[in-house]
Amino acid sequence: MYAYIKGEIVDITDDNLVLECNHIGYNIRIPFSVAQSLPGIGATVKIYTYTSVREDAFQLFGFLSRDDLEIYKKLIAVNGIGPKGALSILSVMTADNLRFAILSGDAKAIAKAPGVGNKSAERIILELRDKVHLMSDTVSAAAPTADAQSDSAAKNEALEALVSLGYAPSDALKAMNQISITEDMDSGAVLKQALKIISTL
Repeated sequence: MYAYIKGEIVDITDDNLVLECNHIGYNIRIPFSVAQSLPGIGATVKIYTYTSVREDAFQLFGFLSRDDLEIYKKLIAVNGIGPKGALSILSVMTADNLRFAILSGDAKAIAKAPGVGNKSAERIILELRDKVHLMSDTVSAAAPTADAQSDSAAKNEALEALVSLGYAPSDALKAMNQISITEDMDSGAVLKQALKIISTL
């Protein structure tokens, strides 16, 4: 219903934001990570929203970026992962770290979210492994699909190499997102470029 709401912050708690727009106060459920990143009360902020409508509830869920919103939509599409479960996951993981956990099959990292067990984490990996990409969902959605598989394979191998070298998954993903892959590049060439980029982060 609402793509985003831009307004003044009236109140913030660990999981809720009250945003005033045109003299209307909107209660928006947010991940803890968003609560930690928001400016103070009285500041103006743009929140990307998802509207959940059920027989007994009408709720707004909010995020600071379209990328977080898109990964949230994918999470709630997983069987057994509702709006609250998806919010819990994004409270303890960034969208980039969640993507890496899904692509690398790291169920333990996902299961650290409150209320999300190992079985739910494994289901998320099973159902989303082919639906998420190393680059952000908002960028990859517009990318051509013809070269996506080969590009993704080279990036995935290089990504795993970076992590095995001790780099943080989030930094490795940031480096990958800045690389434009050409037809003659293999995972080794991608890794060399990534190492140059990651040293500047």
